[in-house]
Amino acid sequence: MPHICIIGAGVIGLTTAWRLAEDGHQITLIDGGEQAASGASHANGGQLSYHYIAPLADAGMPLKALGWLLQSDAPMRWQPAADLAQWRWLWRFLLACNTATHQRNLLKLWQLAMHSRLQMRDFAALPHADYARQCNGKLVVFRSAAGFAAARRGMTALARLGAEQQALDGAACLALEPALAAVAYRLAGGIFTAAEEVADCLQFCQKLEARLLTLPNVRLRYRTQATGFGQHQGRIDSVQLDHGDAIACNHVVIAAGCHSPALARLLGDRLNLYPLKGYSLDMPAGAQPPTVSITDADHKILYAPINGRLRVAALADLTGMDDSLDPQRLQSLTRRIAADMPMAGKLPHARPWAGLRPATPDGLPLIGKGRYDNAWYNTGHGALGFTLAAGSADLLARRIAGEQEPASLRGLFQPG
Repeated sequence: MPHICIIGAGVIGLTTAWRLAEDGHQITLIDGGEQAASGASHANGGQLSYHYIAPLADAGMPLKALGWLLQSDAPMRWQPAADLAQWRWLWRFLLACNTATHQRNLLKLWQLAMHSRLQMRDFAALPHADYARQCNGKLVVFRSAAGFAAARRGMTALARLGAEQQALDGAACLALEPALAAVAYRLAGGIFTAAEEVADCLQFCQKLEARLLTLPNVRLRYRTQATGFGQHQGRIDSVQLDHGDAIACNHVVIAAGCHSPALARLLGDRLNLYPLKGYSLDMPAGAQPPTVSITDADHKILYAPINGRLRVAALADLTGMDDSLDPQRLQSLTRRIAADMPMAGKLPHARPWAGLRPATPDGLPLIGKGRYDNAWYNTGHGALGFTLAAGSADLLARRIAGEQEPASLRGLFQPG
């Protein structure tokens, strides 16, 4: 069988490796980190949000972003830089900020998310596949009447596809989730999806890594960087490594998150992908933790109860490849949690983390091949990597095998 080299051992690279190994391919998975899920998959929000997957780019976002520039604790922050990639991304993001594009991309993401949900059942059925998965539902709350009204309109489009969601007023939100007591009087309403799930992405990656290590056709190499590619007769035939050696291969898959554009340039491809730095806090559950997963739509903060702990994830900073912890941003997040969910988690014991989410301007991941017929991409999933990983891996595997794709996914997510 063909030998496939996969670059990137986050949740996207690991699920891709598993899916291709199932097809019988010889797999070499390489990553520059010390272990699996060293990057954006390490401590993400933990939501498996298959139904509520609205892209960030929307009609009202530019005006919101302008207002956020004046707020020190804004959910999104932009640090202008002499970086053409940043400006190119921002321009395409602005072009995507309209209702028609938003609705079209939401439906595309829905199709991939539903496919991913089906594929995820295969992982859940594996022996010893416990990764703190729980189907406890997701409540998205809104503080403005306009935001709640827009969300109800979005419900209508998804209901036609089969989504089962409920629109709740503020009192109903509090009745469903008492942990919202401190902010209940400010809520215009919320959208509840009972079928949504939470899980520990790092634990999922570690369990999947352990399964991969049992397969004779899989090899994992950490602390290893791809530095170039060899080619012969118009096809990639090897991946060159920083150790000075090379891996001969029949195909290469780039699933390297925010490092993907640099690798793509070596192949003559340009990916419009930029890092959005997100933060998370992981802490023991408090006296009144939420029982459902909560997303505060106005402040872009999610609260996910995962196996006796609380994971809080928030913020989106366009600050380039800097993944350092910004004390001011962490303080801002901590203040917001203390004010809005004071008994949800034990803040003094919180573990902070920051990671770079590989985001495309329109919110659609890049899944397909570029200039070379045997060089493939599976990247650009933004904050939805965990949710979309299994479906994206299956879609890419089908394309590599030359198989027919599910009808709902044909022609989607081509890089370029």
